[in-house]
Amino acid sequence: MLLTILLSVLFIAVAVGLLGVKVFCVKGGRFPSGHVHDNPELRRRGIGCHHDRC
Repeated sequence: MLLTILLSVLFIAVAVGLLGVKVFCVKGGRFPSGHVHDNPELRRRGIGCHHDRC
């Protein structure tokens, strides 16, 4: 049981580290925005956020 938990924590730490390579290694690097209004393809298709309709 303890081995499974340790492997899970290690796997998650490696995944977060790999996802953050650009953030940690590039000056001014940041995670890409996940917001709908920041995605030009979704805007082109007319897809918007439900908060914008209220």
